[in-house]
Amino acid sequence: MQISKILGGIKDKEIVIPEFQREYVWSLGQSKDLVISLFKRYPTGSILIWDTTNPPEIKNDAIDENKIGRTQVLLDGQQRLTTLYLFIKGEVPPYYNEQDITYDPRHLYFNLKTSEFKYYQRQEMERSPFWKSVVECFNQDINPFVLIENLNIEDSNEKLKIGNIINKNLSQLKSILEIDYFVQFVPEGVSVDKAIDIFDKVNSRGTKLTDAELVLTHIAGKWPQVRREIKVKIEDYEKQVFKFNLDFFTRCIVILLTGSALFKKMTSEIYEKTSEENYKEIWAKIVKVFDYLIPILKQSAFVGGTDDINTNNVFVPIVAYIANNDGAFKSDQEKNNFLYWMFLALIWGRYSGQTDQRLDKDVYLAINNSNPVDSLIEEIKDQRGRIEIKPSDLEGRGSGNPLHRILYIISKSMKAIDWSDGGSIQDTMGSYYSIQSHHIFPQSFLYKNGYNSENHLDKKKVNEIANRAFITRDTNYNISAQDPAIYLPKVKSKYPEALKRHFIPEREELWTADNYEQFLTERRRLIADNVNRFLSNFWKQETHIEEEINYREIINKGENNYIEFKSSLRWDLVNSNVNKLMEHSIAKTIASFMNVEGGKLFIGVNDEGEVLGLNADYETLHKKNKDGFLLQLTQVINQYIGKEFHQYASYEIVKIEDKDMCVVSIGNSDSPAYIKTGAREEFFIRASASSQPMSIRESNEYIKVHWNNQNA
Repeated sequence: MQISKILGGIKDKEIVIPEFQREYVWSLGQSKDLVISLFKRYPTGSILIWDTTNPPEIKNDAIDENKIGRTQVLLDGQQRLTTLYLFIKGEVPPYYNEQDITYDPRHLYFNLKTSEFKYYQRQEMERSPFWKSVVECFNQDINPFVLIENLNIEDSNEKLKIGNIINKNLSQLKSILEIDYFVQFVPEGVSVDKAIDIFDKVNSRGTKLTDAELVLTHIAGKWPQVRREIKVKIEDYEKQVFKFNLDFFTRCIVILLTGSALFKKMTSEIYEKTSEENYKEIWAKIVKVFDYLIPILKQSAFVGGTDDINTNNVFVPIVAYIANNDGAFKSDQEKNNFLYWMFLALIWGRYSGQTDQRLDKDVYLAINNSNPVDSLIEEIKDQRGRIEIKPSDLEGRGSGNPLHRILYIISKSMKAIDWSDGGSIQDTMGSYYSIQSHHIFPQSFLYKNGYNSENHLDKKKVNEIANRAFITRDTNYNISAQDPAIYLPKVKSKYPEALKRHFIPEREELWTADNYEQFLTERRRLIADNVNRFLSNFWKQETHIEEEINYREIINKGENNYIEFKSSLRWDLVNSNVNKLMEHSIAKTIASFMNVEGGKLFIGVNDEGEVLGLNADYETLHKKNKDGFLLQLTQVINQYIGKEFHQYASYEIVKIEDKDMCVVSIGNSDSPAYIKTGAREEFFIRASASSQPMSIRESNEYIKVHWNNQNA
């Protein structure tokens, strides 16, 4: 089928896009590569159409309602055809709106003389008459020989030669319309679920769906309007300066369905048993949580919008907790404690590496732990070693560091004001009335007074957080490159409290270029002290009545990334003998937990959650009781992992259903835990609710990323 005919079918709404398909995600590079490939007549694949009398929900309702008979639903090729429609028709196809096109490629230009393709560059393209936009080439009547006549070329042969080249290149470009795309058709009579399965399979050949997109596609199979519903709320929250995306809210849906932050927990079984009504109820619950949470963030945490923080992931465990506790915090103090944890997670980069693993662990703690905030804070302590902020944490740190945004938040909490009009700086960073990060000692001033813009260390000092304050764009512009010793006294005279509220040292001798580094030292201290003071206003250690852990309830929930069951320590239930491989398996599980985010191992429980007890193990030991069992478990860790790793594991014998069971509580270790068998070493991590072995190459890469991020 010719490209011109396909695009005509899209324009007339005869070829439509199902709602379950993702949005237009192609990059500018991919769009450009497609046009180049078609121009050079390289193969660019085929398209897949589902010819059906019972179409699913269609994007943007872009379907002819008066049409009788079959509808052609595009299952594969929408990224390519959307790109071509934008270039050739010069407009957005009917199944999208302008705001749906994240990377609009319509500023791609074509050189009529050289046949190059480039995105618009003003200096290069304004100087040459040969550069025309691809949209213009398809939609305007460009006469090569009229174009040549307007050039100062006296040689008629040269004119003719260039005119022929332009005519050839333009014709070759426009003949893309005549290219035939091979069209494959899905067999008649398939269901929506089957169509989605086909869509998943063929997608692997193109721009592969992310895990989140794949989940949302399956949800749309049951609830076709899900994308529209989420987008409506995304727009609503954006008006409040809170910017979320489809992936973020899809993760929230997964959490409420599975209790996990991992997209892969959405299995075919869950998709089959979850109805449209179930999805709607879950989404309504999520909306209720955010309608409750956003005012809290604004009013209690001074977070005016998502531009004030460096990642939306910090909301995920909080959302999980609220959704599982009747849609609200239990008390004002619990609310403040969660906000305290949120700021710590932001400051210490809780999700700067191993994002999915850490999100999953934190969601698990938020949902399953009786003292969730305490447990969440312990994770940060384990990861970073401390939670209080020190002046050294600011040294050499620029605007990319989370403390830069935290400085803005605490400045707002101190009712900091602008230095020109005394107005509040309450507006969110980057909003319409923009608050800007101003260099107290202007860059150009420092570079004129002994600092070298080519020196890496000097640049870090010049751009350090301690040299930043938040004022309006106009004030920043008016100060420009002024000497701080000149303009800061004026600010202090006009607004006596202004500098104090911005944590700026008020000793005027520090406002000179010669004393700049002393200024930084003093301001780092002021910022660190005020960050710690700000955080302390939220935190209050609540007195918890020590609750007896309900291990039966934990077991009933089954194994996951943080819970593992083992029937015995060393007794082989199948062969009725002592089997050292059982001990090896126990050590492997403990080490895998240490190498990720920790967890609990239950010994004496089978895979189905049946408590078998430890009597069979007791009978194999010299001391046939729990003391003998714990001694043997200690020896297993010594032998296979090493004595130095005991600090990351604790164990106790508990009684369930009148049977002894051992609970091993394991923390994440500060260094890699290997399993040693003779001269051989093995490395395991906890993933997919099991201990997964890693090759030498995989281990080295994981260790480099995991422990470097932990110790960063």
